[in-house]
Amino acid sequence: MFKLLISSLTVLLLAGCQNITPEVKTDKKTAPAKTRVEKSEAQKTMQKHPMQKPMMHKMFQSVDKKDAILVQTGPNKEHCAMCGMNLIKFYKTSHAAKLNGKNIQYCSLHCLTEHINEGAELENPMVVDVDSLKFIPVTEAFYVVGSDVPETMSPVSKYAFKNLDLAKAFQKKHGGKIVDFYSAWQEAKKDFQK
Repeated sequence: MFKLLISSLTVLLLAGCQNITPEVKTDKKTAPAKTRVEKSEAQKTMQKHPMQKPMMHKMFQSVDKKDAILVQTGPNKEHCAMCGMNLIKFYKTSHAAKLNGKNIQYCSLHCLTEHINEGAELENPMVVDVDSLKFIPVTEAFYVVGSDVPETMSPVSKYAFKNLDLAKAFQKKHGGKIVDFYSAWQEAKKDFQK
């Protein structure tokens, strides 16, 4: 029986299950088998500097809270009016508009399009300029569509720039094509075609 237990443990270790801590049953008591687990770089940093938080990967779409302009009011002002996603986390794809005189904010062109598809009559649509992080009218934006930078709520990325040269620099680095709002909106509409 001991040989069977050792064989089973060996198979688990060879199969890549080193992080599983199997229990070894004996006549006396149950005790976990000891395995050596390497500490991650974050854990090593925390040991050396316990007050320092480990560095987290920040998504391209995200900004610091102090840099985000939230146009909505109320308890859900930090969340997309359609899907509820965090607007600060997905700020660089954020859009906004007025609906019946009230400011509404969306995490993406996808959610703005969904709201229009549901019959919302939006006024003064705006988009965040990736460079300045300020809202600009969608009609003044140069959208880079289909870059290798992840999008929000869509399989095709759409990032807006006020400055054509900055849009071209982004395109050169990340790919995609530069289009106006109407063309980017037509691409967003494809998300809802069956």
